[in-house]
Amino acid sequence: MNQKIKITTILLFSIWGSIIAQETWTLDECVSFALEHNLQLNDFEYTDQSNRETYRQSIRNLLPSVNANANYNISFGRAEDPNTGTFVNQDFYSNNYSLESSIDLFQGFQKINSIKASKFLYQATQEEVLQQKYLLAFRVMQAFYDIQFFKGLVEISNEQLNVSQSNYNLVGKQIELGLKAGADLYEAESLLLTDKLNVTQSKNQLAAAKLALIQEMNLENVSDILIQEDLAEITNDLGHEEIASDAIYSEAREFLPMIKAQELRAKAAKKQVAVSRGRLYPSLSLFAGIGTGYFETTRDTLGNTLPFREQFRDNTSQYVGINLNVPISNGWSARSRVKQSKIERLRAENNLKTQEQVLFQAIQQLVQDYNSLLVELVQSNQKMEAQNLAFTIAQKRYEKGMINALELFTAKNLFASAQNENLQVKLRSEINKSTLDFYRGLPVFNIGS
Repeated sequence: MNQKIKITTILLFSIWGSIIAQETWTLDECVSFALEHNLQLNDFEYTDQSNRETYRQSIRNLLPSVNANANYNISFGRAEDPNTGTFVNQDFYSNNYSLESSIDLFQGFQKINSIKASKFLYQATQEEVLQQKYLLAFRVMQAFYDIQFFKGLVEISNEQLNVSQSNYNLVGKQIELGLKAGADLYEAESLLLTDKLNVTQSKNQLAAAKLALIQEMNLENVSDILIQEDLAEITNDLGHEEIASDAIYSEAREFLPMIKAQELRAKAAKKQVAVSRGRLYPSLSLFAGIGTGYFETTRDTLGNTLPFREQFRDNTSQYVGINLNVPISNGWSARSRVKQSKIERLRAENNLKTQEQVLFQAIQQLVQDYNSLLVELVQSNQKMEAQNLAFTIAQKRYEKGMINALELFTAKNLFASAQNENLQVKLRSEINKSTLDFYRGLPVFNIGS
């Protein structure tokens, strides 16, 4: 007996421990976790790191280039003696060593413009990373509120199921007392089974919504998630604040990452045109170097090959020079690149205008929804109260035998539908409010740049 008590106690503590271990997630916690663990976001981070290195290298391209060279040559048969310039019939070997440096003095400002272009592209990818973070946060928010909606739907379905169960029990008692016929029990049972099915479907939808949030967060080894119960805190109205699309658009355009990124890409495209034009100008570079060598054919008066150290010192030479390159014709390729760069600049500017248009239209739609929800929320509350009253009356009339099961079922479904609509409007109101706040520049999500 004591062993059974111990086992039971251990099981109870295990169950209690698992309940305690279940974490309740707030919206901010869900967003923060998703930002840290989302794999697609990592890809944008890698692109940002790559563009940062490209920008840094464009600056390093201003530095002189330094190259060292060494070779070892073996000549067979009749070959030119590198020391005397005459041809000899023998095998010999030689070494050459050189160190050369060069620096571009002028290239049509190509390098300067390349630095500016790569800097703009690097800044653009930073903004795009931030934009992807905001998009992920909105997806998490949508999934978060979907869970709240389907959770509310499960509660509504359970309420309807409890009513049907009570009616089924009531009809059973009335049949026992001879107040109703046996066929009435089948009708009550049909309504009960329908509500059971609705509960099952609502639970399945809730499970699917939880899975969607888990996947957005990339939460591993988890099949269920508990979120904060703040559905009751959603306000019943949005207030009556007058808002204008133009004002919100002006605020959003100043900080929205996707607009800033496209502006930077347009600036980068403009600099790329300057880079292409720079190829049409002459280029001037300065170079200098030092070289030496060792040759097996270099001998003294006795015919002995001079030692390596002596040749390395005596054969040393230095040189310095300026190189001028004037592009005259390369199949018109340079001018073609200029034209292509201009087209890319026009495309980037058009993409900026497109993004601005998409943003303005999205804000217009949000404002339209805002104004609609002001009315819908009030009417939805009134409709739900009216349907609740109608169902309460219908329930009492059914209990007194004044209406049949079909009429009660209709009144119950209308009440459930009104509850469902009211829940949808509340959640749409919350999402609409959060989105408008975001475009106004208010801190909706705790996201660092």
